[in-house]
Amino acid sequence: MDRPGWAVSDIDLERPSASRVYDYLLGGSHNVQVDRDFAEQMLKLAPEAAEAAHANRAFLRRAVQSLADDGIRQFLDIGSGIPTRGNVHEVAHEYAPGSRVVYVDIDPIAVAHANQVLSGQPGTAAIQGDLRRPAAILNDPTTREILDFDQPIGLLLVAVLHFIPDSQEPGRAVAALGAAVPPGSQLVVSHAAWPAGGSPAALEAREAYDQTHTSLVLRTATEVAAFFDGWPLKEPGLVTVANWRPEERAAASSERTDRLPALAGVGVKSPAAEPPPAASSR
Repeated sequence: MDRPGWAVSDIDLERPSASRVYDYLLGGSHNVQVDRDFAEQMLKLAPEAAEAAHANRAFLRRAVQSLADDGIRQFLDIGSGIPTRGNVHEVAHEYAPGSRVVYVDIDPIAVAHANQVLSGQPGTAAIQGDLRRPAAILNDPTTREILDFDQPIGLLLVAVLHFIPDSQEPGRAVAALGAAVPPGSQLVVSHAAWPAGGSPAALEAREAYDQTHTSLVLRTATEVAAFFDGWPLKEPGLVTVANWRPEERAAASSERTDRLPALAGVGVKSPAAEPPPAASSR
């Protein structure tokens, strides 16, 4: 297979990549035949997969707008994927010009292409990083240069936690990231979930992801809600991506995308509890 110009030499193009499959489902061009074949296999198992990908992307846009409306002016987007239309910095700059954004992804293709897109965009950059190693992301010189950790930060974990099994402690990674940002910061999560009543197609789709470098972990609503410990949820709480503050035109697709659901929520970090008053010695 001829290697595309955007694919750096150390990238495995013999196995499908979750980020490139997602790119294909969104109509992007940074994918190869093995990714397209896998995506088409997924669409046979779950025809709603492309709609679900677009619904997730639309949720990201609405969530970033909500954070901007609440005064958030800096964003740390982990698991950002390959850039496509409606990137976080585009949405943030639309509603809050001057917002600062750091994109983080484990895929060097996503990072390289993101930095091409971001060339000439002040206050934005992409770094290679792994959510399972939050300290490396937080201490990266680019992260520290762009983001002010004394001011609220929008922490975006959109469609990434479901690639980390419980054995690799995703909750601990989220807690470490949360501990590093000040009260008033907001946490945005979307996560693939079990359909109500179960679904053979969803199970087959989950198993199909074993062909990629990343397995897909479906979690229950209770398990996804646990990531928001210490982050009270904004309205409407934890719902499917299509039902998180939907626009009218999105409501029609909700029923179909709910057959292959992703749960979504946005939480606000609570202020630290005040210590109890010291007991009187009298």
